[in-house]
Amino acid sequence: MLAGCAVHVEHSRGRRFPEPPHPYRNDFQRDRDRVIHSRAFRRLEAKTQVFTRRYSDHFRNRLTHTIEVSQISRTIAGALGLNVDLAEALALVHDIGHPPFGHAGEKALDAAMRAQGLFFDHNLHALRIVEDFEIRYAAFRGLNLTFEVREGIIKHSKDYGIDEHPQLAQYLLNQRPPLEAQLIDLADEIAYNTADLDDGYEAHLLSLDEIRTGVPVFERCYQQVGQIYPDAIDRLKFNEALKGMLNCMVSDLIENTRTRTQQTGMRTLEDVRQYPERLAAFSTEVEAERRAAKRFLYENLYLSPTLEPEKDDAERIVRELFSFWMQKPGALPPGYQQKAEEEALPRVVCDYIAGMTDNFIYEQYEKYCSG
Repeated sequence: MLAGCAVHVEHSRGRRFPEPPHPYRNDFQRDRDRVIHSRAFRRLEAKTQVFTRRYSDHFRNRLTHTIEVSQISRTIAGALGLNVDLAEALALVHDIGHPPFGHAGEKALDAAMRAQGLFFDHNLHALRIVEDFEIRYAAFRGLNLTFEVREGIIKHSKDYGIDEHPQLAQYLLNQRPPLEAQLIDLADEIAYNTADLDDGYEAHLLSLDEIRTGVPVFERCYQQVGQIYPDAIDRLKFNEALKGMLNCMVSDLIENTRTRTQQTGMRTLEDVRQYPERLAAFSTEVEAERRAAKRFLYENLYLSPTLEPEKDDAERIVRELFSFWMQKPGALPPGYQQKAEEEALPRVVCDYIAGMTDNFIYEQYEKYCSG
């Protein structure tokens, strides 16, 4: 039984190109499956989360991170009586627009585009992927996803204004997204806050003492683990504390979102859409702990001097390849040369780079820029 304020698939606004119903999968399940079978989704396996493969192949990549976000999102949606199929589809597609090299690659690509008077936004790029770049069906371009999934792609993590983005007017920019979309960004935060602590500790860039001192929610869980397993080795205590931290944040998000929807009288999806702010949220106390964990990761891991050479290389590779293809568009693959006849060259070059895996962009750099 779904909550009244959940998205009911039978009330979906549908697809751009109408299709007959499937005999045993609803429309959101079909969207999930189309995302999973897309090339862009497969490429996430070779895209950096925090650590590039040149550093180690032990750690999370964009694909494994996405799977973790999906698992967390399904749990939260199910506990709140929301549409689990929609939440899962949104979680699986939420990072599909990211370029190679993680945030370093995105930073460099956006800087290159801004020098051309444009910009790069991975949410908007994800929408371009599912609407245009994926060519799998004879009847239409793209994946022909439902309105609710396309809306969630662009609105799950930020609000876009109609004045700055008139091309997105169809996505109800003056309204809040459904709860299924709202929870994705928070599930994403839970996933990477805990996973990046795990990978940073495993990489010996974060010590147990540093984490205990800098991340209050972890320390609270670690103290509890010490009482239950006083003789366990540090690594196992760390694992148990990290599991406790994840469970604490997930439980708080479920309970606080449930309380907020009840207290504000949310009975229908339209109530959620018309409410002046997003309803999915942590409690005040856990939100403060989330911010502390994120701040700790920025100061001690993401900006770590050990990772600087990798990030510098990533930014340089993106920057130089962008410049090369701007100067020599004839070196682009034929399909992108054709696109450049219809669209601005900077956008075409940006699209090409954004779709690359870490491995492929290294190959392109060696081919065109290393001599």
